[in-house]
Amino acid sequence: MRIAVVSDTHGNNKGIIEKLSEIEKPDILFHLGDYVTDGVAISKALGFETIIVRGNGDYLHTEYNEDELVEIKGKKIFLTHGHKYNVQNGIANLYYKGLELGADIVLFGHIHVPIIEKIGNMIIMNPGSPSLPRNATKIKTFGIINIGNTIETKIIEIN
Repeated sequence: MRIAVVSDTHGNNKGIIEKLSEIEKPDILFHLGDYVTDGVAISKALGFETIIVRGNGDYLHTEYNEDELVEIKGKKIFLTHGHKYNVQNGIANLYYKGLELGADIVLFGHIHVPIIEKIGNMIIMNPGSPSLPRNATKIKTFGIINIGNTIETKIIEIN
């Protein structure tokens, strides 16, 4: 199972749509909020099944949950934007929420910085932002997760 992970598109999804159409097609797209309408547009443009959570910039879109817990191929994946977990000050709150839920993977956005951390048996990932990166290099990014016998994660750069 191949999963594309996108967050913090903020109304600019052209680059991510172009990049996703160039690579091996994901089975599903996770959009982690800010802006949920971009997740819908990406899904329609590329024909992906999509799971979307809302971020702090999506307060009017109450039809979406702030958190989702999904199970894919026996792995529990927790999706959140991250603003409720004080992620600008670190990932400890997310880690403990992941433990509470028995999550194998915790996905979050909000800080626009790509992160992949493995703590014990849990992977915590932020895909960065494909439109407004805040990492030191200002490179636009998103994430890919492959779930098979093992879980593989990587950050993909958008030129």
